[in-house]
Amino acid sequence: MLAKGSIPWIFTTFTITICFAVATYVTESIYAKSGMIIGIVAILFFIVFFRDPERYYSEEGECMISPADGRIVDIRGRKLCIFMNFQNVHVNRAPLNGKVTAIEYRKGGYIPAFCKDSHRNERQHIFMDTEHGQVEVVQIAGTITRRIVPYVKEGDVMEKGQRIGMIRFGSRVDVTVPENFMIECKKGDKVYAGRTAIARLKPKE
Repeated sequence: MLAKGSIPWIFTTFTITICFAVATYVTESIYAKSGMIIGIVAILFFIVFFRDPERYYSEEGECMISPADGRIVDIRGRKLCIFMNFQNVHVNRAPLNGKVTAIEYRKGGYIPAFCKDSHRNERQHIFMDTEHGQVEVVQIAGTITRRIVPYVKEGDVMEKGQRIGMIRFGSRVDVTVPENFMIECKKGDKVYAGRTAIARLKPKE
């Protein structure tokens, strides 16, 4: 399955590649052939990059799941910072059941997403009301093709693991963990959106 919003990229690249293929057949130009080969490689890259596999979480117990694929690059109090590389799936998911109460989009700069100052980059803040309190998911774009594609709007009721948006190319996702949850991951851990538990509800005293 391909991510929502990826078809124009693939279709445009496919069309250009076809043009190069026709030019190669007609003219036998080495330049046209090179363009065709580059186009084929680009199509394969986009298909792999924009993949959006189904994810299911079946573990028992109340837990919070990762909103993004990638690696935990920082833990700041109750906030977890997840950096996504090119090979990661870039579709983000809701970490808990809840209602989207606000979405704030902010323009920004070009700082690499793994840097601590990347909060200055283009980003989108998604605020969710859950039965455990407010959760904030921040999608931060990176240095290349800075574009955040939202899948949700204010008022949407989300289920845990449901898709909330995509960030194209290098990027980062920050998520706040409610106070009544114990963080179960550490810096350097690999996590997967919709599949990895990052925090678990504290037992009642």
